[in-house]
Formats: sequence, C-alpha cells, structure tokens
Amino acid sequence: MKILHVVTLHTPDHAFGGPTRVALNLSKVQRAEGDDARIMALGDGFDGPLPSRVEGVPAHLYQARHLLPMFEVSGITSGPLLLAARRMMRGADVVHVHLMRDLVTLPAALLALASGTPLVVQTHGMVDPTEKRVAQLTDLLGVRRVLRGADAVLHLTEAERIDVNAVAAPVELTRTVRLVNGVRPQERKPDRDPARPPTVLFLARIQERKRPEDFVAAMPEVLAEHPDARFVLAGPDTGALDGTLRLARRLGVLDSLDHVGPLGHEEVLAAGRQADVYVLPSIEEPLGVSVLEAMSVGTPVVITRTCGLGPDVAKAGAGRVIDSRVGEDAANAGKVARAVLELLEPKANAEAGQAAWELVGDHFTIDAVTRTLRRTYENVVRRKRR
Repeated sequence: MKILHVVTLHTPDHAFGGPTRVALNLSKVQRAEGDDARIMALGDGFDGPLPSRVEGVPAHLYQARHLLPMFEVSGITSGPLLLAARRMMRGADVVHVHLMRDLVTLPAALLALASGTPLVVQTHGMVDPTEKRVAQLTDLLGVRRVLRGADAVLHLTEAERIDVNAVAAPVELTRTVRLVNGVRPQERKPDRDPARPPTVLFLARIQERKRPEDFVAAMPEVLAEHPDARFVLAGPDTGALDGTLRLARRLGVLDSLDHVGPLGHEEVLAAGRQADVYVLPSIEEPLGVSVLEAMSVGTPVVITRTCGLGPDVAKAGAGRVIDSRVGEDAANAGKVARAVLELLEPKANAEAGQAAWELVGDHFTIDAVTRTLRRTYENVVRRKRR
C-alpha cells in the first residue's frame, strides 16, 4: 500500500513536536511491514540541503516560506510542496493528513478531496471550537469541508471526538475512529537506587502551555528534602525558556537545573531511563508522546488532569495526576512538588514505574496502533472502490 503522510513542519530540533513524531513513528512501522509510507512536509532551520530521509523514512521536504509571520507555524507554506502533493496523490492508495489550521495540511487535504484519493485525517487535538475570528474563518473556508468529506477522521480521546464534531456541525461525523498515540516497547530500566541523587525530568517543547515554570517553581520544595537532586529541562525553546530560567535564578535553584536543549529520539529514551520521575504540568495535552516514551522505559510520570492520558495513568497507578489551573502558580507548583516527592520514595517509585511500563506495553504500543490504522485504511479503500 502506498501511503502519503502530510504534516506541517520538520526541523532539526523537532520543535514542531507531536504530529511529525507520530507520522514518523507510523511510517517506520508501515515500511517495516512492506508498505511504501513516506512523509511530506515543510523543512526549516537546516544548514544546507533539506534531508531526503528522516530516521530512515523517505521525506519530501520543501523549504518553508514564512508567508504570514504573525501566525507562526500556521502562516508558513510552499507552492512547490502543494504542486508536488497534487502529483503524488494520484499514485497514493491513501493520503493521511495530520491536520491543523494552516497553509500546508489544510490545502493538502482539500487537494486529496478534489483528487478522489482516499483521505484519512488526524487532528492531534489541534482542531476544536474557538472564538478566534481567523480560525473561525479558516473553518468556514476549508476545515469543515475536509472533516465532512474525509473517509475517516481519527481522534485521540472522546473529548477530541466531541470537539471535532462541534467544528463540523451541524453535520454529524459518522466515520470517526479512535487512534491513540503509540511508541515502541522498551526494556524496563532497573528500580531507582536510593543511594543515587534523584533526577527529575521535564521533556517537551518549552512553551507557556506546557508550564515549564511550574516544574521550576516546584524545585525548592523538592530540594528541601533532596538537596542533591538534579532537574533536567529538555526540549526546543518555543517562547518560554527565558522566563523559565529567570524564575530559576530568582528562586536560587539555577545550579540544580540542567538545561540540555532539544534531544534526538534515542536521546529522549536515554533521558527517560536516567530520570526517576518525568513531569509535564501542561494545562492541555491531548495524548503526549513524550509521556508515553518516559513510561515505556519504566519512568513514573506526573501529569495534569487535562492531559488525555490522565485517566489511564490514574487507573494504572503509573504516576500521579494532579489538578493545575492557569493563574494559580503557587498552588500548581506545590502539587507538582508533592507528587514528585511521593514518587521519589523507593517503593512508590518501583510500583509506579512497573505500572507505567505495563500500561504502555498493554495499550500504547506502536504495533497495536498501526494494526488499528491498517484496518482503517483497508475499510476506507474498500468503501472508495465501491
């Protein structure tokens, strides 16, 4: 089967995050199973020519043109990419668009509809009801048409399914399929050695929505009990790094904070193995791949109730799920600190780490995800042929 994944952006530091990582993970497994899976995206930030392969996956990358800089990633595009997409769609069995309100995936999805190629749309929590006028106009001009015309619309959670239906209203979407994010199973790391200084990890894009300042603000309380603890701040800066480091300096904890910048995929897994607790106090997180990667090696996690993985983590006992609210910085930091301290206790750490590892192995492996996706593709192609 020839599968074309269309995502918005690929950069050397993986700053765009989730959708590109999901497309790469899916493509790697699909290619291993004999499919011709490849990705198409804009490329930006590279020194020299854009790569033709990313992690072994054929990549059709086109230099990003910043047409509307005020809209950041939503305002970049490439005429040559859209021309090439139209041509490649004619030879594809399925076009899988990782959709957002932008000038890459939205026009690509519209091209797929026009070409009659089977279209699978995955929104990654990025298409929901909004009061923003520009987004509402984008929905009117194209997003609703794509959602209503797609042969399958994938959603991570029930909340996302409801949101996408609200955008498509008054038409009720009947071709929705739940597809969680998945990661490769990993060997579980050894239990925490209480004689070793503990390590606490934040690994995600460093942006306001991910709440890295809550991570830093929790440091003094944890350091009061574990003065030799190390806190690792990893991930590409997308706007919040300066403020986060200023807060660490003001709190007097900068010497205990290691800012390591963006990490490659294998480095991400290595950081998870070295950490005793992973923390992501994000206010909204549909189904974080970085959370799954941490749990895949047996690292317990601290996440918020608004994270799509919250119910799964809570039910499995794979970490701690906390409440977090905008504007309640001190309270949020206290909740993070108490959750981290609980999970640094050797018995709690071992139990939660085992539960995290089993949770990923039982429900969130990339092989299980691609099996579900394969059935979806086959159903879509069969319906299209009829």
